[in-house]
Amino acid sequence: MDPRLLRALDMVAPGTTLREGIDNIIHARTGGLILIADTEDVSFLFSGGIKLDVDYTPALLYQVAKMDGAIVLPPGAERITWANVQLMPDPTILSMETGTRHRTAERVSKQTKALVIAISQRRDVVSLYIEGIKYILQDIPIVLSKANQGLATLEKYRARLDQVAARLTALEFAGGVVLYDVLSAMQRAELVTRMATEVERYIIELGAEGRLIEMQLEDTVVGVMSERGALVRDYIAIETEQGIESTLAELAEAPHTELLDFGRLAELLGYDRKTNTLDFAVAPRGYRALARVPRLPRLIAQKVVNHFGDLESLLAASDVDLESVDGVGETRAKEIREGIRRLREVDFVDRYT
Repeated sequence: MDPRLLRALDMVAPGTTLREGIDNIIHARTGGLILIADTEDVSFLFSGGIKLDVDYTPALLYQVAKMDGAIVLPPGAERITWANVQLMPDPTILSMETGTRHRTAERVSKQTKALVIAISQRRDVVSLYIEGIKYILQDIPIVLSKANQGLATLEKYRARLDQVAARLTALEFAGGVVLYDVLSAMQRAELVTRMATEVERYIIELGAEGRLIEMQLEDTVVGVMSERGALVRDYIAIETEQGIESTLAELAEAPHTELLDFGRLAELLGYDRKTNTLDFAVAPRGYRALARVPRLPRLIAQKVVNHFGDLESLLAASDVDLESVDGVGETRAKEIREGIRRLREVDFVDRYT
């Protein structure tokens, strides 16, 4: 998931002109070495070569790859600046590669910030090197299979998140939420987010071949990020913008083992790590409920929460009290009442179906 590698995968994904040129080289079994960088940054490595500076086309890339030297493209890969260049990286840089082309590619990537693409002549293998990172492009059917497996797992995670979230909503209206229920929902939301990131990486590598997977991914994860944020806002021990942002950042960076530790998750929300989560009662502020009211601006929801303090007080408030909140008024108060009523009805139906 290194962002440098993701950018490189995006450049060579199926459907791009650069990938078309690489595929032409693979089918011709000529092999090739492609260096993508500003010429000024890597020219000290050049020995000989032919300066072209012509517009890039897949066919032209294939033609110049017939020569033994490296091909140099600018960062946007919109031109071919040099061809048949012999690269002379520092020979003292450690390389575990055995072939001349791949060893040169690895050393150049470690010595500069360039993206280097080595195309094997005999094995039809494309290797990406960037700042010492190596990644071998996999066949599209293999990546597609992994993406489908990841999507199936993601759908299971999302189904479980919906179950846990629905249970939490029922407990919120009943006034019986304990910390364990909150942490379960928060854990599941983070697992869905991480699995979606994994599938997204496959989509980047699939390029044009991954459009259907991308549509399914977007449909599966809709609302998860807002649910995750609302959970933290509702149940963080001390509500501050800085504290909420810090908690969300630490949650995203937490190792998988910590994500399974409810003591650590409680600590992220500002509670004692040794708290008995099954017995520790907590009350929602109301962000989750208000987030499901259609067309309710976040600023208005913030004012409503600040005015009433928690969901229980909001549910018990009269129409006059709700209308008195700055920015609410009679019309918006009715919308809030109707939205919460529908939420309770949906929850009631879900429990008996």
